[in-house]
Amino acid sequence: WLASDNMHHQWLLLAACFWVIFMFMVASKFITLTFKDADGYSAKQEPLILTAVTKVEEVHVPEEKHWPEEFQPTGKAFSGNLIRQPLVHVERLELLRNVCRDTALRDLSHTAVSKFVLDRIFVCDKHKILFCQTPKVGNTQWKKVLIVLNGAFSSIEEIPENIVHDHEKNGLPRLSSFSDSEIKKRLNLYFKFFIVRDPFERLISAFKDKFVHNPRFEPWYRHEIAPGIIRKYRKNRTETKGLQFEDFVRYLGDPNHRWLDVQFGDHIIHWVTYVELCAPCEITYSVIGHHETLEDDAPYILKAAGIDHLVSYPTIPPGITVYNRTKVERYFSGISKRDIRRLYARFEGDFKLFGYREPDFLLN
Repeated sequence: WLASDNMHHQWLLLAACFWVIFMFMVASKFITLTFKDADGYSAKQEPLILTAVTKVEEVHVPEEKHWPEEFQPTGKAFSGNLIRQPLVHVERLELLRNVCRDTALRDLSHTAVSKFVLDRIFVCDKHKILFCQTPKVGNTQWKKVLIVLNGAFSSIEEIPENIVHDHEKNGLPRLSSFSDSEIKKRLNLYFKFFIVRDPFERLISAFKDKFVHNPRFEPWYRHEIAPGIIRKYRKNRTETKGLQFEDFVRYLGDPNHRWLDVQFGDHIIHWVTYVELCAPCEITYSVIGHHETLEDDAPYILKAAGIDHLVSYPTIPPGITVYNRTKVERYFSGISKRDIRRLYARFEGDFKLFGYREPDFLLN
């Protein structure tokens, strides 16, 4: 009887040990699963989305792996096998990056991605393209290309000239018309480009177009803006002739020009810097075309954007894109060195960012 009782106690003790071990294993498994689930939950959390921003550049948009279908990149520039960029385009982008990092030029190369900038950028959602408008650099033709791509007209030849700049009828939305999140997605994913030319030659073109030839559908340049510049900057107030290039240069080179710019509104886009128009140090552009090499750059841009099989850039008249050094020197021959230096000081960022030489007549 005693032997049987001892054996009974041993079995009870053994069963109790097994029960303790079993409960310990269950508790351990529960703790492990709990911590694993916590890690999994953390990984599933969505990134914080800011819905109200005043400046696009203040919010960094992380690159996501899965975008909605309407934002999927298209075109050869975004395919697995990227087009090999000609060396000149690689060098232009590298120069831009280097100058943007130059702290000595920061005030001349950086600007906020404000509504003013976003208003300059036209959108082609169908082909994932953003084009920043830099007036007096052949932009009318690029707008025609985008109008056709957006489907408003079937060919460039069909587009009436009065429609090209009528943004209520030409089917070209501005980037500023989208929400903050849509703007950021497009800036991250779309093919982006703009065109530049020698900064001083561009100013001459703007002066001739707006104040000498003065299209009759833009009377405000001659009847409102020109008188405002003359009143402020003409030295000889007894002269009654229209705006002269000397007056124009003095206005542009004035460090306090902004008070007049505010009065002139968006009309200043024809002569403000490329930096102010397109924010090239804040927005990562895919290609920067040069007016002087447009015969080569235009086909390349169309190919890089993956649209060369859909549309062609309009024929460029012979010699129209060549830098006219004689013309530039003639226009500046009557301008004081002080006024030229002040003008260059304002546009130095454009000269440096895009590889244009400082004018020889400024060095002499």
